[in-house]
Amino acid sequence: MPEPTNAILVGISGPSSSGKTTLARLLREIFTNVFILHLDDFYKTDAEIPINAEGIADWDCLEAINLPALQQALEHIRANGTSPRDFVSKEDRNSVGEVDVDESELEDLRWKASRWMFEDVPPIAMIDGFLLFSDEMKAIRDLFDVKIFLRTDYEMAKRRREARSGYVTLEGFWQDPPGYVDKVVWPNYVKDHAFLFKDGNVEGDLDETRLQQLGIRAMPSNAQEDMTACMHWAYGVVEEALEKRIAR
Repeated sequence: MPEPTNAILVGISGPSSSGKTTLARLLREIFTNVFILHLDDFYKTDAEIPINAEGIADWDCLEAINLPALQQALEHIRANGTSPRDFVSKEDRNSVGEVDVDESELEDLRWKASRWMFEDVPPIAMIDGFLLFSDEMKAIRDLFDVKIFLRTDYEMAKRRREARSGYVTLEGFWQDPPGYVDKVVWPNYVKDHAFLFKDGNVEGDLDETRLQQLGIRAMPSNAQEDMTACMHWAYGVVEEALEKRIAR
């Protein structure tokens, strides 16, 4: 874990439609002094998005992201405890759909988290994105104090992604063309995350040794399609980081 800074940076990563943004927003509702940045806020302009061999704009590859701007933003947060000046999230204009979570459980976690209002802890920055933990993102991955990895299988990712109406971009609106999940989204996810799984099978068992080496906390299997269970688990991960910070 990086040395203590003026914010606790929580990276939430995983495949498209695994619940990253939903979880980040829930944690923002639970803990005080939380703000969110999204990897999607650092896309390049529409004209700069790479075109793959089939002539399709590839929004799900590393080259679509303005990495220097993302790294600069995270370093600003670590140094100042605030999001960059004049930063406005376009991603917050994108809906994540109906959130299937037990409201009473959410309220219980809000009550539990209220104890941190009286502790001297820095603000928490939640950053969600589909590529935060890939090996090619090592310089950025190492900036996070907490690394949360969500999972979903191909069928669920495909169903959820294709149910979305589209996405607000820097210059307009993007809607996935037919077959986009099979041609772009899932192959890119496999390529960038196979190293976290045994035998490279992203729908199989995680490589626990590799996760420990990288400090990545992976969603337990019982929480994979249960956002209430995922919320409880992630709450515990964040609270553990707060307790460690207080102990320092």
